[in-house]
Amino acid sequence: MSRFKYLAVVAAVGMVVAACSSGDSDDTTTTEATTTTEATTTTTAAPAEQSIAGIVASTDGFSTLLAAVEAAGLTETLDTGGPFTVFAPTDEAFAALPEGTLDALLADADALTDVLLYHVVEGAVMAADVVGLTSATTLQGSEITISVEGDSVVLNDSATVTATDVMASNGVIHVIDAVLLPPEG
Repeated sequence: MSRFKYLAVVAAVGMVVAACSSGDSDDTTTTEATTTTEATTTTTAAPAEQSIAGIVASTDGFSTLLAAVEAAGLTETLDTGGPFTVFAPTDEAFAALPEGTLDALLADADALTDVLLYHVVEGAVMAADVVGLTSATTLQGSEITISVEGDSVVLNDSATVTATDVMASNGVIHVIDAVLLPPEG
């Protein structure tokens, strides 16, 4: 059974740490990812030769997101397409959805695809550029709002970016602490 079992993004620190813990000391191609938790900011390295799908698949805490991507048939797109910017919710973010929401999404491929594509923006938008934006159009077609509140970047007034600039061969991942649901209609 594939690791893309559930549609969520993993804990920010867990994702960055797992992506960096390959144990391969010969790997010299890395980029930095910044993790912010409250007032603490740390920097860790992530392999840039993995695709977005590869990073999500190899990182603990993204099991829900992986499952959702697979159920929606988006694995190949996130593996070979792009460049993309993915605002990746953690497993904890998916767990915080109202009861039954995740099960309903996993049972409805069209709705699931809409939710997943609402987390993806065309092009590799680095954190330094995200903070200068007020909105971005997602691959789902709707816009997400972006605001800077103190040291935090917040999407749609509900999801805080907890880790930034996790580099992939086909884009960049920014970890968020809530699932974004596209507007209805």
